[in-house]
This record gives sequence, C-alpha cells and structure tokens, in this order.
Amino acid sequence: CMVYKHSDSIVGVDIHPLKIFEDERGAVMHMLRKDHPCFTQFGEIYFSKVNAGFIKGWKRHTQMTQNFAIPFGQLKLIILDLRHGSKTESCYSELLVGMPNDYNLVTIPPNLWYAFYSATDDDVILANCSDLAHDPSESEQLPLDAFEVDALPNMVQG
Repeated sequence: CMVYKHSDSIVGVDIHPLKIFEDERGAVMHMLRKDHPCFTQFGEIYFSKVNAGFIKGWKRHTQMTQNFAIPFGQLKLIILDLRHGSKTESCYSELLVGMPNDYNLVTIPPNLWYAFYSATDDDVILANCSDLAHDPSESEQLPLDAFEVDALPNMVQG
C-alpha cells in the first residue's frame, strides 16, 4: 500500500485571497476576473452542493484547470499529486477553504487528484470557474479507498 506524504503545498496549486465587501445589507464576494493571473479562458462555471457528512472524490481532470471558491460554508479540500516527475509527487495537501476566514480562490491544474467535504456540520456551496466546458472523456473518478490518505475522515462517499 502506497504511503503519501503531507505537504504544505502542491506544485501548480495557487491560492489567492478573495475580497468581500460587506455591510448590514449583505455582501459582494469576488471570485475571478478576466485580468486575474489565474484566468486563462472561460469554459464554464458551476456550483456544487456538498452535503455535510459526505465526501466527494476522488476526481482528476486531465486537461481542465479549475478555479474553486467557497462562498457558503467551509470546505476541506485534499489534493493528491501523482504526476510523474513533479517535485511534490506522492504528496498530498489539505486546505481549509471558505467562510468566514478562508475565502480564497484555489486553482487546481490538470492531473491532480482531489476530494472534498464539509469541514463543519453544515452544507457547503463550491463555485468552480473552469477553463474548459465539462467533457466526461477528460476526467476520471475513483472510489475513496483508491488512495490511503490520513486527511480523509470516515464518511459516506457522495
């Protein structure tokens, strides 16, 4: 069984703090602009609801770059690097992303495996602005037990 090492970061994964403009009426939460350094082109944007107590993953895109932001809730994101020759090959990173203290844009380049789940007892909304439209032929999914990573709690796979 392969043992993966924890790393504070994974080569190619970028994290950028996002701005929130808030007052008594509500908030405007930035995500991504066309002049942001992580923006290359528009493919699609979608929102994924993550129910508390469930894990989504493992997933990998072979061509798509993803830009995640969590406007509602807190998400624990585990990224696993199995890219041959990468300086962080066989390493994984854990990120806490979302409200209230970690509202960041997380850019995930192709060929990294990831899984995520709610870090609290509440549901989470993930926004993804990818550089390609969804194409099932360029992504892969594996069951949670495909990789033994200590960062994944014992939860239901969703």
